[in-house]
Amino acid sequence: MAYVIAEPCIGTKDSACVDACPVDCIHPKKDEAGYGESDQLFIDPVECIDCGACVPVCPVSAIYAGDDLPEKWADFQVKNAAHFGR
Repeated sequence: MAYVIAEPCIGTKDSACVDACPVDCIHPKKDEAGYGESDQLFIDPVECIDCGACVPVCPVSAIYAGDDLPEKWADFQVKNAAHFGR
């Protein structure tokens, strides 16, 4: 089960998780198209290797294992996947 970035990331978009990810599955990066228009960062559910390296570096505790995602943010699992056309 891939990790999911949820509501606390909206408006924050701290890139510590991007730097911590060993497989480069968190986007958009600051230098990528769409970064300015995006309200949050997203984790590609296919590329994520479930290592959890992104979780402790997130300053707003926005990253959850899919199975641990709070019910109130369940739609963020679909939102993350949809960002990558999954």
